Amino acid sequence: MMDLTRRDVMKAVAAVVVEQWAGARHLAFGDGRRGAGRKVIVVTCGGMRREDTFAEDGFANIPHICGDLLPRAAFYPFVRNDGVTSHYNTISSILSGNWQRLDDWGKSRPASPTLFEYLRKQMRLKAEQAWLISSNKALTSQIGASALRDFGPSYGANVIFPKQLLINAVVRAAAEGHAVHGTDRSAVQPELEAMLNRDNYDGLGWSISGDASSLDTPTLGVMQNAIEDLIRTNSPVTGDEFTFLVSSEVMRRFAPSFLTITFSDMEVAHFGSYSLHLGGIRTTDRLVFELWNLVQELPEYKDKTTLFVLPEFGRDLDGSTTNGFFNHRQNSESTRSTWMLCLGDAVRTAQTIENPILQTDLCPTIAGLFELKKMDLPGKPLPGLWL
Repeated sequence: MMDLTRRDVMKAVAAVVVEQWAGARHLAFGDGRRGAGRKVIVVTCGGMRREDTFAEDGFANIPHICGDLLPRAAFYPFVRNDGVTSHYNTISSILSGNWQRLDDWGKSRPASPTLFEYLRKQMRLKAEQAWLISSNKALTSQIGASALRDFGPSYGANVIFPKQLLINAVVRAAAEGHAVHGTDRSAVQPELEAMLNRDNYDGLGWSISGDASSLDTPTLGVMQNAIEDLIRTNSPVTGDEFTFLVSSEVMRRFAPSFLTITFSDMEVAHFGSYSLHLGGIRTTDRLVFELWNLVQELPEYKDKTTLFVLPEFGRDLDGSTTNGFFNHRQNSESTRSTWMLCLGDAVRTAQTIENPILQTDLCPTIAGLFELKKMDLPGKPLPGLWL
């Protein structure tokens, strides 16, 4: 048995998720890379109130963002969400530059073209150059492309929900009559291993089809050992950490021009645990810092990448009829007012820019970074950046 840490295990699982995707499409991992050219990464991170982040009592929850990243960033402390403060609607609005008012659970596509579609259509990018990788169960693969006839899925993003790999294994094992409670975790192991070789697998927001698995024997062996170790231990890594590991694998293998990542560990707030909610914020803080360090390490990203980090919204006020931090549906400043950090290639100089901005201003900003044309968007490019 290999002596693997929990993170080693999840890194191995992440590698297989990406390997499986590429092998099913017969892609060489270098095919989609653009050695030159700009890269943009957007990280959205669930619901965080200002008092738990950029406030005197909140700084302790974001030590890396405040201490390591803020001094080199363009910081926008007054960002507003004027749309529907649900995950699917908010992320669709950020990606399309128009406030979306859709089904909250992703049953319909965005009503306006997304950046993924504009990028792929105008720049003729391959599919592996545009990705959305998410921890959030409120999203669906519909978010990767709009419903418009001249755009749509043929120009959309690859959408992956890494955490769903493990969830689906548990659900399927239960459906087949295996015990899946905590005292018999090993019942899930055969199901996880079988999923590595399935030809038609739809559980991650994309389809697997074609020949049998392309995993070579050593890779498959490492994965099976990793899964055995994961099941044997009783301390799983968080969903957001798994999402980060899959995202880093995608960056290494495909170096996409545009990548959106959503973290949602802090949404444990819906179950009423304030301490776990704060723990989710701290995990996001660490993962954003690790993501920035990865950008500096990878030659395909170093010195050509702009990273945007923003909460999707705040949370309701304490004492509200919606149980305060549990939810994010009040029409209040606590829910609608948030912030954004921008790092990297597009930043003119580290500064705090107090101009009020809207979340929908991010889309025309990114369009400007990629020099996209003929986009009729209501927002304005962000000040303080090289566009």
